Amino acid sequence: MSDDEAETKQERREKKLKKKRERMSKHGKNLARVYMDAILKRLGRGK
Repeated sequence: MSDDEAETKQERREKKLKKKRERMSKHGKNLARVYMDAILKRLGRGK
């Protein structure tokens, strides 16, 4: 039984890492937009 449990843990770990990578890529795009908004605001174009 311990082999099955270990495999299940590995599968769960892989899914978790995959979700984390997906979240990071989305986060990167949003973060770039935040930086762009901040720069434009400093230049006076934000208003």
